[in-house]
Amino acid sequence: MTTDTAPLRGHVKARPDRTPPSTGSRLGRVLRPGAGRQHHAGPLAYILLSLAALVSLFPLYWTMVAASTDNTRVSQTPPPFIPGPNLFKNLATAWQDAALGKAMLNSLIVAGVIALSTVFFATLAGFAFAKLRFRGRNLLLTLVIGTMLVPPQLGVVPLFMLMADLGWGQSLPSVIFPTLVSAVGVFFMRQYLKEALPDELIEAGRLDGAHSLRIFWSIVLPIARPPMAVLFMITFVHAWNDFFWPYIALDMTNPTVPVALTQLSAGYVRDQSVIMAGALLGTLPLLAMFLVFGRQIVGGIMQGAVKG
Repeated sequence: MTTDTAPLRGHVKARPDRTPPSTGSRLGRVLRPGAGRQHHAGPLAYILLSLAALVSLFPLYWTMVAASTDNTRVSQTPPPFIPGPNLFKNLATAWQDAALGKAMLNSLIVAGVIALSTVFFATLAGFAFAKLRFRGRNLLLTLVIGTMLVPPQLGVVPLFMLMADLGWGQSLPSVIFPTLVSAVGVFFMRQYLKEALPDELIEAGRLDGAHSLRIFWSIVLPIARPPMAVLFMITFVHAWNDFFWPYIALDMTNPTVPVALTQLSAGYVRDQSVIMAGALLGTLPLLAMFLVFGRQIVGGIMQGAVKG
C-alpha cells in the first residue's frame, strides 16, 4: 500500500531562519546590558553640580565686587556682596599704576612660548619613552620622574648665576628657557601614547620607509591632539600665574603680570579695591582663552578618557 505524500509537502510551511546570534553579540548584551541607553541625571545631581559651580565662581564674583567698590567699603564688616559703581575707575587706576599693558604682553610671550615648547618636547619625549626601544630607556624615564621630587627652590641660586653668565639677566629669556619642558608633561604624554598609539601603526610606517621623525609628524601628532590641548592649557595657566622665578629673574621695568601686581601693594596704605581690580585684569585673559578653547579642551579630555 502506497501513500501519496505530495499534498503533504505542499502544506509544509517554511521554517523561519533561526540562526543563533553570534557569540560576540550575545556577550555584548551580557557584558553591557545598558549599552546604547541614555543615562539621565537626577535632581540630586543637578543640585550638587549647581552648588559646585557656585562655590567655584564665588572667588571670581567676590573679586569683581571688591574691585567695584572703594577701600573703605571693602574693609567693612560684613563685607559687601553687591557690586559697586567704581569698577571701571579702579580698573583704569590698576592698569596705569602697575603698567599692566607691558606686563600682559610679556606674560603672553612667556606663557605662549613655554606652553608651545612644553607640548612639543613633551610629546616628542613621550613618544620616545612609550614606543621606541633604546638602551637606558627605563633609567632615563626614572630620572625624569625623579626630577619632580626635587624642590624648585634648590636650583634658584645656580640657575640665577647661569642666566647671568649667559647675559640674560633681567630679560624674558631668563624666564622662558629654564622651563621649556617639564617632567610632568613628559610623563603625561608618555602614559597617553603608551595606551592610545597602536604598535601596528608604527610598524606600518616603518614598512613604508618612514623614519622616526616622519612617524612622529604624520602618525603621533594627529593621535596626540587631545592630550596636547589639555597640556597646553595647563602649562599656559601655570606659566601665566608663575610668580616665584619671574620675581627673581625680572625687574619692575620688564615684569610679567604677577610681578607687576606687586606694585599695587607697595605703598604704606594698600588700596584693596585697586589690588582686586588688578587681579581681575590679570585673570581676564585666562577666562577669555578658556571661553574660546574650552570646548576643544573638554573634548580632548573626554576623547582621551574613552577608549575602545
